[in-house]
Amino acid sequence: MATADRAQALLLAMLGEGAAFRAGQLEAVLALVDDRSRVLVVERTGWGKSLIYFMATRLLRDGGAGPTILISPLLSLMRDQMRMADAIGVRALTINSENVHLWNEIEGALAAADVDLLLVSPERLSNQRFRERTLGLIERGIGMFVVDEAHCISDWGHDFRPDYRRIKNLVTLLPPTVPLLATTATANDRVVADIEDQLGPDLVVIRGSLARDSLRLQAIALSDQAERLAWLAENLDRLSGSGIVYCLTIADCERVSDWLQSRGYDVAAYHSGLNGEKRRALEEALRANQVKALVATIALGMGFDKRDLGFVVHYQRPGSAVAYYQQIGRAGRAVERADVVLLAGREDDQIESFFIHGAFPPEDNLRQVLTALEAGEGLTVSELEDVVNLSRGRLQQALKVLELDEAVFRDGSRHVRSATAWTPDNERIRSVTEQRERELGRMQDYVRGESCLMEFLQRELDDPAAASCGRCAVCAGDFVSREADAALVREAVGFLRRSHRLIQPRKKWPDGGVDGRRGMIPQPLRAEEGRALAIYGDAGWGRLVSQAKYGGGRFDEELVEAVAELIEQTWRPGPAPEWVVAMPSLRTDLVPEFAARLAARLGLPYSQALVKVKETPPQKEMENSRQQLRNVIGAFEVDQAALLPGPALLVDDVVDSRWSLTECARLLRESGSGPVYPCALADSSRSGDS
Repeated sequence: MATADRAQALLLAMLGEGAAFRAGQLEAVLALVDDRSRVLVVERTGWGKSLIYFMATRLLRDGGAGPTILISPLLSLMRDQMRMADAIGVRALTINSENVHLWNEIEGALAAADVDLLLVSPERLSNQRFRERTLGLIERGIGMFVVDEAHCISDWGHDFRPDYRRIKNLVTLLPPTVPLLATTATANDRVVADIEDQLGPDLVVIRGSLARDSLRLQAIALSDQAERLAWLAENLDRLSGSGIVYCLTIADCERVSDWLQSRGYDVAAYHSGLNGEKRRALEEALRANQVKALVATIALGMGFDKRDLGFVVHYQRPGSAVAYYQQIGRAGRAVERADVVLLAGREDDQIESFFIHGAFPPEDNLRQVLTALEAGEGLTVSELEDVVNLSRGRLQQALKVLELDEAVFRDGSRHVRSATAWTPDNERIRSVTEQRERELGRMQDYVRGESCLMEFLQRELDDPAAASCGRCAVCAGDFVSREADAALVREAVGFLRRSHRLIQPRKKWPDGGVDGRRGMIPQPLRAEEGRALAIYGDAGWGRLVSQAKYGGGRFDEELVEAVAELIEQTWRPGPAPEWVVAMPSLRTDLVPEFAARLAARLGLPYSQALVKVKETPPQKEMENSRQQLRNVIGAFEVDQAALLPGPALLVDDVVDSRWSLTECARLLRESGSGPVYPCALADSSRSGDS
């Protein structure tokens, strides 16, 4: 039987009588199975790209080929892919960070040729066990190699993943008879060219129109967070079905979810900070329409498949039209109409600028790491933190880039400088950064809405079939209000001013110890759980804190009252604080002056029992826990004459690493104080993410 006939039979078995291939699907399957070609498919979300690799896998396996290796970027995407594979009789397994206990069993299945398709993340390609042992168990060799969400391979793309660069090395080792498939919905001409460069010459490109006929688009500028919260509260139940509300940060996901729950909506926050079991449960709840919406970061993004998803709302504006198209593609796959609304706010550019300029480690960071490694026989990440003032995330990012550039290699847990000379590709980094800044500007144009919104997105993706949609707010008029109810805005302002942050006590010293401090911090010397009034610089009180901190003068009396109300009405720590002490400084009395006024408002004695005895660099300049702790050790002392014995309220203006509070709480407890409750005006720790 011809391949086309077998493919049609599989399609009918999978989708039922009357099912037909979409234009380009069968062409791709035949190119892979009959011609053993290398194929790039650029098609809109919901088009059916996964059908191609599942069907090709089944046909190749039936012909005696080895299993397919599928590179997939997200666990949520892997779960959806495995569910779809089962429907076509493809036995798919995955090796990932959440199923370590199953690795031996899966490797046994590979050795027994009982696996049709193995899904792995690109990061798995850097794992020595996977490269040398797992892949070596495939007796007949790899049958097909698939790169899903292939735009991740390009640093010109909106979601570049450095580990995707490892794919190029693996592809060069594949025999020419092994077919390769790369799929994406979000690749403009520049990204397509980069993918072609990574995956080799003679790439067959199948590209279709990216128009989404079911989506109705509108963009609304509401600069203040309170206005956007009010808009959501007023309009979410007017959107049909269930959907997704996207936010740029974890903190915003939690806050928007809390607000909507307080307004009676059945919603939940979804982000990378949740464990795998919780995320799986939330995905299933959304699929079953058990929640109105998930308030999510892009952790719920590529590949999440709920075909009747009724809406997507963005609480903040993404950094590019390409990223936006990817995210709204979750909606309207099997419904006639889905509503897509973009709310643009004051903070959007600042957040996206942080992401853009953090995408590549600066040359200085890379050279610091290389210099440290050249001084010895290899260092662990903890040892590097001792000598390089970079956060762990920045340090791991730098190491990954240097590994990909073959300037560094791993020897167990240690990183070793190789003999390979290293030169940074500064011109490419500069070009990519400038391109992303231009894309950010284009999203500002999108919000202004001067032309058809769907056509705008298609043109940004270099779709030759771009044309006016006739449905969006520009073409057909607004379908939701652009205004927020004034009364709801006032309630949202109040909510934001009550959006307090927990200050979790540190329970252990940094890995490997610092100056003799290692392991767990003794329970009697730990700080208690504390509170921060706001997120630094944010809506609510955060903006007022940032203005006062660097604007001279003193903290407003409103902040004194707000912190007092937090302590008395919401927090109510027990046993209750009996006195107040401030974090000291040699530069300013801003915090002690505020703490004294707060103590008077609470009716408690104020005693400055902590003294700063050594000038140190600002703690915000210390980038990792080891540097942060070392910076405060020996910097403070307790004035025994001023020490009071009962529970203490330890006041600071802005908390980030918590090591200053941890050290001062330890000193107070050692000297005879009761429990120490940290209390800060604002929390500046980053909650990005995804």
